[in-house]
Amino acid sequence: MMDDTLLRLAETLLAECHKHGAMLATAESCTGGLIAATLTEIAGSSAAFDRGFVTYSNAAKSASLGVPAEIIAGHGAVSEAVARAMAEGCLRKSEADIAIACTGIAGPGGGSVEKPVGLVHIAVAGTGQETMHQRMTYGDIGRAAVRAATVEDALTLAGEMLKQMVAAAD
Repeated sequence: MMDDTLLRLAETLLAECHKHGAMLATAESCTGGLIAATLTEIAGSSAAFDRGFVTYSNAAKSASLGVPAEIIAGHGAVSEAVARAMAEGCLRKSEADIAIACTGIAGPGGGSVEKPVGLVHIAVAGTGQETMHQRMTYGDIGRAAVRAATVEDALTLAGEMLKQMVAAAD
């Protein structure tokens, strides 16, 4: 059973995208497809959802989204640079107008002092727009909670991108 708050956010975002003729795509690492699953839980989501990429490994980020290996090597997979490259690659490799990407450390292990458990980078790319980025530090609140919080913040940021695109078109 999916969280009602997430489903309402997804439903609102999909309706707004459909209203403005915008398509969404996702490129996910730490959420493992949960953003796409939340969007596709909504009946009729195909009217505004194109596709989702689950790029959990570094190789998948490069092969599926075109994230340069040098960016991953230089910044680490959990970084603003990689999140932005994932979103921009997702936009290029899909039929979407808005691409949502996330990379992070959901836990319970895998964190460090520089990159603790609960650190997530979310990026949203939009056609003709500057890519948006948020660095979230949820803390060690549990794997499921980090993933759910990431979905919520990613859908919210995508909504902000859509508003920016609609305003730019007016």
